[in-house]
Amino acid sequence: MQKFFSRLVPAFFSLVILLSTGQQVFADPGLNLPVYSTSYDDQRDPFADARAAIKLAKSTQRNVLLEIGGNWCTWCKKMDAFLEDNPEVYHLLHEKFVLLKINVSDSNENEAFMSALPPVLGYPHMYVSTAAGKMILSKDTAELLQDGQYSVKHWLEFIDTWQANGKQG
Repeated sequence: MQKFFSRLVPAFFSLVILLSTGQQVFADPGLNLPVYSTSYDDQRDPFADARAAIKLAKSTQRNVLLEIGGNWCTWCKKMDAFLEDNPEVYHLLHEKFVLLKINVSDSNENEAFMSALPPVLGYPHMYVSTAAGKMILSKDTAELLQDGQYSVKHWLEFIDTWQANGKQG
């Protein structure tokens, strides 16, 4: 699996960086968050959003957190509600990462985009990439649960470990 990350995924993100153009649209003026960080949208172009996220990550020295899911996903909604109910986690997450939500649904599976990533075993699923496009983590979000609920402690440990200047290898 490590060899897969080291060859295929960085090549994909390098291609995305080379194609980087365009202007960002921001959804949350308070935090200045791009639209692609705030909602799953089956009409959005994940390649364009990835280019913008990588460009922003590079200019702000953050990693990109890709969140794969959809509006149909119960656990995606629970994770969004958890983050909304825990502003310290929400703000730290957006301070340390550029969040890129990628829609996967019956109406748009985003097959071309998803084909460059390791398989998703459940939703939501997260990947962490450096601003240079190096994939460094594929994460089952169930690992952020404690007693069937998302855990502030697990989220804070995740953010600390996988942020751009974290302890990851």
